[in-house]
Amino acid sequence: MAKPGNDTIGAEPRRRQRRKDARPSEIVEAAIEIFGERGFGAARLEDVARRAGVSKGTVFVYFPTKEDLFRAVAQTVLTSHLERLSSVAANLDRPLTELVPLLLAQAAAVIGEGRLPAMMRLLIAESHKFPDLARVWHDEVVSKVLGLVTAAIERAQARGEVRPGNARLYAFSIVSPML
Repeated sequence: MAKPGNDTIGAEPRRRQRRKDARPSEIVEAAIEIFGERGFGAARLEDVARRAGVSKGTVFVYFPTKEDLFRAVAQTVLTSHLERLSSVAANLDRPLTELVPLLLAQAAAVIGEGRLPAMMRLLIAESHKFPDLARVWHDEVVSKVLGLVTAAIERAQARGEVRPGNARLYAFSIVSPML
């Protein structure tokens, strides 16, 4: 029996609350592993739930479909890496001859590390079966990198550093070989 003032009774609900708050990220982490091991098509939500230590029903509470879970996985992996690219491009007023090599070197480093290469392969491999997933790749990576480079080119054009023209097409020619 707990003594008055003993915090053990109050600790249980807080632990459950913390666990509940952590569940979406735990499910996403488990899904990253399962999708990476088996691919999207062969991954089963039962296996994701088991790896996350939750029931399959709990997975559905947070992610109504397998595609929603995959989208969360892709956004988690890609967004954390893209934040580094954004920090490099934060100073778009620096000369383009300095900015583009820095941005591309950072993009190459980001693309080549951690779980990102596996996620990229998975997105590309599954895109023919699941075109919506290809949009995740486009929306979360390609369009953001293109947006950064396009903005840098537009600023360079305004400074007279780059000849007039469609800045987005220029950005495509710089970024496309890498992406």
